[in-house]
Amino acid sequence: MGELMFPLFFYSNDIVSDSAGIQGLPDSPIDPSSAQLLAADNIDTQEFRSKRLTPQLALKSDLILCFTQRQRTKIIELAPRARSRTFQLNDFAALCEYCRVHAFISGDDTKERLNSILKNASLVQAHIPPTQDIDDPYRKDFQIFESAHKQIQQDIAEIASALEPTRGFHVH
Repeated sequence: MGELMFPLFFYSNDIVSDSAGIQGLPDSPIDPSSAQLLAADNIDTQEFRSKRLTPQLALKSDLILCFTQRQRTKIIELAPRARSRTFQLNDFAALCEYCRVHAFISGDDTKERLNSILKNASLVQAHIPPTQDIDDPYRKDFQIFESAHKQIQQDIAEIASALEPTRGFHVH
């Protein structure tokens, strides 16, 4: 769901997002509850199809975001060299916020700013709150989907504020 929301927060053409899971049903459409929430954000999910994360996809990614510590552990097992670029979504949002507030971010474009955050991550990690899992709403009540949707929006907005400081806010 997160990768479909990136255009709501990022305006730069150099942001490319994708979605891949560590398990699931490859080539399946998005869950109807997620589709309903994203439709309210004017996001078309008709073309979305799930896929599995492969070591090759993980290694070519600049950043990998996931919802739970268990997912992060599984991703690192799959692609150990992606460890320093793999974060829980809210952990990375807190890292971005800390780096933004303490002026640890440098660079003229999104990629440079991301790299400066990643470079500082190991030093900053001890100063941010403990990571909280975002509950996986799959096969759960709609309220769980709403809660996850709201948390994802907040976290992506925080990341956008750090990577695109002049435009990092929700467009709605």
